[in-house]
Amino acid sequence: MSGPSLRRLDPERYRRRVQLLAEMAEAQSLRTRVALRRARMDRLREIIAERKRIA
Repeated sequence: MSGPSLRRLDPERYRRRVQLLAEMAEAQSLRTRVALRRARMDRLREIIAERKRIA
């Protein structure tokens, strides 16, 4: 066997691969959003603590 038949995945395997890649991209996006939110909340806590120390 040679040519395109070796490089082509069967349709079900291709569908699962595409789905897995989409899920991985979604998970990475969620991790990024959570990390950004956590960083904002940490900074806000620092600001609040600093203001309490000053007051």
